[in-house]
Amino acid sequence: MIPAAFDPDLEAFRREVAEFFDTASTPAIREAGRKVTSAFAPFDEVMQWHRILHTKGWSAPAWPVEHGGTGWSIEQRLVFAEEYCTRDLPPLLPNGLQMVGPLLIEAGTEEQKKRYLPGILSGEDYWTQGYSEPNSGSDLASLACSAVPDGDDYIINGQKIWATLAHRANRMFMLVRTSHQGKKQHGITFLLLDRVDYPGMSVRPITGLDGQPEQCEVFFSDVRVPQSGRVGAENDGWAVAKQLLRHERGGAMQGPAMRRRLRHVVEAAGVTRSPHGCTFAEDRVFQRDLGELEADLVAYEAFEMLVNSSHPMASGPATPSLVKIMSSELAQRMSTFMVRVAGLEAIPLQLDSLTEESARASTSAFDSVAMPYYLNTRATSIYAGTNEIQRDLLARSLPSA
Repeated sequence: MIPAAFDPDLEAFRREVAEFFDTASTPAIREAGRKVTSAFAPFDEVMQWHRILHTKGWSAPAWPVEHGGTGWSIEQRLVFAEEYCTRDLPPLLPNGLQMVGPLLIEAGTEEQKKRYLPGILSGEDYWTQGYSEPNSGSDLASLACSAVPDGDDYIINGQKIWATLAHRANRMFMLVRTSHQGKKQHGITFLLLDRVDYPGMSVRPITGLDGQPEQCEVFFSDVRVPQSGRVGAENDGWAVAKQLLRHERGGAMQGPAMRRRLRHVVEAAGVTRSPHGCTFAEDRVFQRDLGELEADLVAYEAFEMLVNSSHPMASGPATPSLVKIMSSELAQRMSTFMVRVAGLEAIPLQLDSLTEESARASTSAFDSVAMPYYLNTRATSIYAGTNEIQRDLLARSLPSA
């Protein structure tokens, strides 16, 4: 948490936010927040919470006011995020609010904004992402899922993979191959799909290492969709995709959520014994390692504040890549500390303890979450563009010698 000078107006705002969170959230919503094991919270509870926040006008604090945002200052947004994470509330699903929504605000037609932004803002719609394919992950430009024009429609054939919660989605944004001419990046088109149950379209969930069916494969066989869902020009989808990835990699305040994880580690360290016979809180080696982690988190929080305030020091084209590297690697280190403190209690996945009102009362939320979160964060340095590629982008952004 970044210390700031006392501001009476900001403290009044903090009290308002805290009171609303304490009174508007339900026990089931708070339990779902305590049991988050990835970037995606339990679907039913988080969508219920999304609709509650929307009724208050708080579902998209960073959006422009004319599209339903709050108009808050960067300091107010930080206070909101801090109070949110202090209460272990479930993070809203990012695909709509932090990815396709901001993209449409910037690049969508007026008709697309009218059609899609209200449902994203209200939580009526959940959008899954159709980017990666079985043979096109890090080399996304090699994607082969094709869309052939036919009148006012496209006919789609192919496959997508790692489409998060596609089995719970009602809409999809995706990249398709519309040309094989020239560089492979030049033949890609960005499409919005109104449904995920078009004739010829099927979804198959994938159970991950953490035991959760969060990711999905999506298959297309002569699926007919309207061309009106195209964002940008045909064959210009690579530029649109990079615009969306900029929001995905650096468009959220992740510091408070990691601060929340750190708080849980510190609380557990006070009661759990280390291999040296004392509690982790008394273990000097552990405290040294924890201090290094917290120092890096403080540095990240300061950098994130600069990014979200559009400060010139943190507004370069490579900034989203730097945010992505720092946040993903901090998450992985945090998950390692969680497993380290939970110890033997973290070894079994204990998936039944993650269900609502679990009968496993003897299993703490920290112990239940530690191993699934650790397993899930193995992918943070891969998704949204591998960290190796992000470092390459950073290197290319440097001036030539």
